[in-house]
Amino acid sequence: MPKRTDTRPPIKVPKGTLLRVIKLLFKDYPIHLSVVAICLLISAVSATLPSLFMNQTIKLIEKGLEIGKEAGWDAGLQAVIGDITRLTLILICVYAIALTCSFTYNRLMAIVTQGFLHKMRVRMFGGMQRLPLCYFDSHTHGDIMSHYTNDIDTLRQLVSQSLPNLLNAIVIITMCVSILSYYSLWMFMVVLLGVAAMLAVTKTVGGNSARFFVRQQQSMGKVEGFVEEMMTGQKVVQVFNHEDQTKADFDGLNEQLFKDAESANKFANILMPILGNIGNILYVAVAVVGGALMILKVPNLSLVGYGAPLTIAAVVPFINMTRQFCANISQISQQVNAVVMAQAGAARLFALMDQPPETDEGYVKLVNCREENGKIVECPERTGMWAWKHPHKAEGTVTYTKLAGDVVLDHVDFGYVPEKMVLHDVTLYAEPGQKVAFVGATGAGKTTITNLINRFYDIADGKIRYDGININKIHKSDLRRSLGVILQDTNLFTGTVMENIRYGKLDATDEECIQAAKLANADDFIRRLPEGYQTMLTANGANLSQGQRQLLSIARAAVADPPVMIMDEATSSIDTRTEALVQKGMDRLMRGRTVFVIAHRLSTVRNADVIMVLEQGRIIERGNHEKLIAEKGKYYQLYTGAFELE
Repeated sequence: MPKRTDTRPPIKVPKGTLLRVIKLLFKDYPIHLSVVAICLLISAVSATLPSLFMNQTIKLIEKGLEIGKEAGWDAGLQAVIGDITRLTLILICVYAIALTCSFTYNRLMAIVTQGFLHKMRVRMFGGMQRLPLCYFDSHTHGDIMSHYTNDIDTLRQLVSQSLPNLLNAIVIITMCVSILSYYSLWMFMVVLLGVAAMLAVTKTVGGNSARFFVRQQQSMGKVEGFVEEMMTGQKVVQVFNHEDQTKADFDGLNEQLFKDAESANKFANILMPILGNIGNILYVAVAVVGGALMILKVPNLSLVGYGAPLTIAAVVPFINMTRQFCANISQISQQVNAVVMAQAGAARLFALMDQPPETDEGYVKLVNCREENGKIVECPERTGMWAWKHPHKAEGTVTYTKLAGDVVLDHVDFGYVPEKMVLHDVTLYAEPGQKVAFVGATGAGKTTITNLINRFYDIADGKIRYDGININKIHKSDLRRSLGVILQDTNLFTGTVMENIRYGKLDATDEECIQAAKLANADDFIRRLPEGYQTMLTANGANLSQGQRQLLSIARAAVADPPVMIMDEATSSIDTRTEALVQKGMDRLMRGRTVFVIAHRLSTVRNADVIMVLEQGRIIERGNHEKLIAEKGKYYQLYTGAFELE
């Protein structure tokens, strides 16, 4: 196994990512968040009021002491006890209001957080269903799954904790700045020096922490992508004895995740102790400066002017509020990492959500119809007869074309990337009821042709017509509804056997599903399962053999009853004996339908009406089996040399 390298660029967080998250929040929960904001403001303001009450209480005590010196201590106490009681009751009411607001906004934020994550997952999954196949071809499934786990979780932390804490801290800091400036600008200058030191530390240490947290988020996606890939291919790993190499590759990715996480948390863990110690030093410095100003009786400078020296009534609340101020500066610094991680996660989520969806400019629809007086008439009920409803805007008319399965590729060129064409000037005609087979070496373009008929990819040049209609004009969902596809790689979903067959036609009855299983010769083995058609399938039908899974895939296509069938190596996983049984059912299934068959076993395409031999994206031979054998060209060499192309 080659050494795994990852050349993806690091996550770049676009500007405005956080603002976009906040806008989405308010879009989803405008009333809830408005109430939360009001409650947060009240709660934050309430947190700063005790210092003001302390100031007033100390002043009352000083007043009582002055009166007590002259008229006695009882008189002094009686003079101020009423005011102190009143302040205490007011403070109790303030705390009660703050507690109520805190309870309210925490309950509301629980609703908002989980609801927002629910809506984000719905947005992502809905958008993902509209993405073209090329997106999934270029992104590992594990990395995509990481969006729904790790990246979403960063938003949970942001919404439930970081944003409320930041708003709360900002309001408290604003109040503290106002009150501290009101008390004393001299001491406030000391506080500003401490804040400057905190900001410098936060920028240095917190910046490094944030950088590694972003790397950690990307490394986590790589690890999950690798684990998902290895779980899917575990059998291949064991068959080729690559356990040690796979473990080494995982250890490398896991080691990188460890280093990024270690660095991120190392810086994050030392940030708070540093800020806490700066806060303690600042607390002592403010106390020393305040005491010195009191002793020296330096005239105080505040927002209200230049006047009397500081008193104990101003210094004590100031010191207390300084600690509160520093604590909230630390709180903001602590949330920086969570915000950065959330921005990185949100950037990945928005990158997925902003992927351009699969374009669909089609306007021709597939409708139920019936014939009346030789004319095709649209009807709401299901009749088993379909027609293309083709509106002509220029004439203001609508025409109906019966769904027949006439497919034409006219001088088609295609490349997965513009600079490298895969198909060159491919022209073919498949009339209703014809069986068209594609043969050729791997990479010749066989599967690519069928992907173009489905419009999984759009052609670079030429035209593809379906019943005479350019498929670019047909709505993609209607086009694909008219096509049945049986792939070499079978995908079964968690659910019963019956539900997996019904996947081809969601409104099919049990009888229709059973009939489809009989048509594919799957009924016999299904009835021998522990619970028959109600047997639960999990892990992509891991409790079934590969051949049984393929039979269910054929039954699923049969129940859809489409006029055009595409069979890409449909019998490749079935043994020869089972293939003989299935072939009879396949012949019944293909009768009256246009069928495209891709097969490596040439014995399965002998009865095709026309065989297309492809080489390097070009059709080099065409004709039925007898004609091609008589020509003694490439097909003759393949057929007489071996029944297998590879």
